[in-house]
Amino acid sequence: MNGLYDEFRIAVHSVWNRRWLALAVAWGICLLGWLVVALIPNSYESKARVFVEMQSILSDKVGIESRDRKKNMDRVQETLASTINLEKVVRGTDLNLSVASDRELAGKVEMLRKNIEIKSEKDNLFEITAKSSASNFSDAENAVLSRAIVQKMIDIFVEENLSGDRDETTQTLKFLDGQLATREKALQEAEQKRVQFETENLGLLPGVGSISQRIEASRAELRQIESQLASASSSLAALNGQLSGTPPTIATPGFGGASSGGGARGQLAQAQGKLASARARGWTDSHPDIIAMKSEIAALRAQVAAEPKGSRAYGTPNPAYSSLQSMRAERQASVAALQARKNAIQADMTQLMSKQSLEPGVAAEMARINRDYDVLKSQYDKLLQDREQIKLRGQVESETDSVKFKVIDPPSSPRSPAAPNRPLLLAMVLFVGLGGGVGAAFAMGQLQTSYPTSARLEKASGLPVIGSVSQILTSSQRAIRQKKMRLFYSAGGALVGVFALLMAVEFIQRGMVA
Repeated sequence: MNGLYDEFRIAVHSVWNRRWLALAVAWGICLLGWLVVALIPNSYESKARVFVEMQSILSDKVGIESRDRKKNMDRVQETLASTINLEKVVRGTDLNLSVASDRELAGKVEMLRKNIEIKSEKDNLFEITAKSSASNFSDAENAVLSRAIVQKMIDIFVEENLSGDRDETTQTLKFLDGQLATREKALQEAEQKRVQFETENLGLLPGVGSISQRIEASRAELRQIESQLASASSSLAALNGQLSGTPPTIATPGFGGASSGGGARGQLAQAQGKLASARARGWTDSHPDIIAMKSEIAALRAQVAAEPKGSRAYGTPNPAYSSLQSMRAERQASVAALQARKNAIQADMTQLMSKQSLEPGVAAEMARINRDYDVLKSQYDKLLQDREQIKLRGQVESETDSVKFKVIDPPSSPRSPAAPNRPLLLAMVLFVGLGGGVGAAFAMGQLQTSYPTSARLEKASGLPVIGSVSQILTSSQRAIRQKKMRLFYSAGGALVGVFALLMAVEFIQRGMVA
């Protein structure tokens, strides 16, 4: 413990012996440090807080979700310190007074970018901070300038959120209107092309009235007509057979003729009419009635041949024969009409089959035209829907004040510089100067070879030290030493006095700014 105490006393003694060196170094460090501190410009800081209130009742109804509004706020916050906005700040404040070229404007913009800070304290609370330390302005002017910068940033913040959204909506609607006009023109051209193609290839297109369907319908109609024609031909053949067996006249006996009933000739005609009628009903020759009728007709023919030639009868038109002739004419006309219709259908089918080879190509081209039309139509409908949605959203945002801004804390007017902390720096320079002086004196004492105590000398030489003699001063030496001590104290006091003077000047300057 005593060794440490002795070492401390030796160090203090070494520094004290070189106190003038310590004082000179302290003066040099302090003067240089205070000069550097004096050259540091004061920076004044102004702050403001803005609260953004978002209404969500009507906005949510039209599709403006809270995350969309939050995204817009984040976008504005990130782009608020953009070059364009900072140029607006320069042009709108006193910084514009010192701007004479684009290069100087770019320098001011870069300075503002470093000195402006925008941060979000909460979801809807924003703090804007700006510092001003322009060398060509006084402290009071820098204080006013910092407040003006914050106020301009608030104005831009509100403008970007209100008019910025409206400008974006206007630009979007203008773009969509242009796209809709282009799509509408293309859609009209596609419609005209489709109508023209359908008109030119009406019978070749798929769907109702296509060649395939027309051929199939013609085949079905042809089968029906063939069935009707076969039935009509069969009916006509039966009628012809019946007509061939029906006598055109009925024999009527004279006054001196045969017995009543018309004689054998009349009975033969009646029997032949019955036979023709039975065959018309579809009876065959093996039918018992047909066989009986044939036997009766054969017997009547024999009677007619045996009648005397002198007996003659008068011929009367047969009504059955006339009726059968009318029916035959009608059946012949029906058969002719059905045959003509059959020939016409076969001709149409032949013509349709010749065109059927063109149908696949026409169908493919029509499908391509319809596909292009559907794509254009869907794009047009989507753009139209988007335009109406954006128009509605823009009206909600502009006419209902969906976003409101409240300045909670207006831009502050700084009364003291935010940086640098000059009193602290001045005090630190003083302490560094004093410490540097003491350190320089101590280092010089370590570099010079001396023995402050007899123990040090005995240890260094290895020889025993008989004794030590203290310093003895005369009266004149004491007077000189006292004079030097007064000078030393005066110089040390002057150093502290300069520090106090600098502190007083600093606070006076702050008072002048306030």
